[in-house]
Amino acid sequence: METLKFSNGDEMPAIGLGTWKSEKGKVGEAVKIALTNGYRHIDCAATYGNEAEIGEALHQLLSNKEIKREDLWVTSKLWNDSHRKEEVIPALKQTLQDLQLDYLDLYLIHWPVAFKHGVSFPSKDEDYLSLEEVPILETWNAMIEAKKQGLVRHIGVSNFSSKKLADLMKETEEIPEMNQVELHPFLQQHELLEFCKENNIHCTAYSPLGSGDRSEQMKAKDEPSLLKEPAIVEIAEKHDASPAQVLIKWAVARGTAVIPKSTTKKHIISNLESEKLALDEQDMEKIAEIEREFRYVTGEFFVTPGNPYNNIYDL
Repeated sequence: METLKFSNGDEMPAIGLGTWKSEKGKVGEAVKIALTNGYRHIDCAATYGNEAEIGEALHQLLSNKEIKREDLWVTSKLWNDSHRKEEVIPALKQTLQDLQLDYLDLYLIHWPVAFKHGVSFPSKDEDYLSLEEVPILETWNAMIEAKKQGLVRHIGVSNFSSKKLADLMKETEEIPEMNQVELHPFLQQHELLEFCKENNIHCTAYSPLGSGDRSEQMKAKDEPSLLKEPAIVEIAEKHDASPAQVLIKWAVARGTAVIPKSTTKKHIISNLESEKLALDEQDMEKIAEIEREFRYVTGEFFVTPGNPYNNIYDL
């Protein structure tokens, strides 16, 4: 398994199991299938609403000594309603309690967006807090404190543009170690990846397969399918692989981590087997040509008429 190496020597497995949209009643079994079939990286978030079930699965496997905690990489994310400095560590401790862990390997600020405390998702302008009211630096300093306390080993962000990263880096000596963003052949984000590489910030690709199972209200009309894209299908046939395996290996070949989600045993195992696939230069060039600057996760769910986040990816 390829890994992403951190400055302290820790190594994060490049392929992880994503758990966004993994249903209660299925996600725990998916985690157990993944970890008993070679995965060592699980990506979670408080807002996914399934960390308690994931925690039960982790507890069972760790208690049975089927895996060692030090061999496991668990990521979670701070939700938008807990950005004030006094709210960050309590939110983290709740995640640790739910996951039944003493520490996280990686903790991320989920979005550069702030809600009033207790608002799970805004329905009106008044549910938001501006970044003047709760600066990212305030949240970030609390993340640094969580690391100092040993509650997390690494800290980072998610859904941050290069501008937002640069703004934060001007204000802190401890820069984010990770930026988790939407990355796939329809949204290749070359400039953001290059910025992160130049600044020693790792990247994790979410929605690598196109998140076809997300809610209908999040989908664009006639949106394109990564899994049916002719270039991807052609490369898959060439290597006797699945389109999903090509998409996952493409992400790894670019030096990023990648977190495909599945609760189906066949797909969970097949996704990890993509590490055996070798894409050649011709394959990578062909994939480079299908860039569309198309987002599956537009951020439009944060748009209400008067809130300050109407251009989330331009902030």
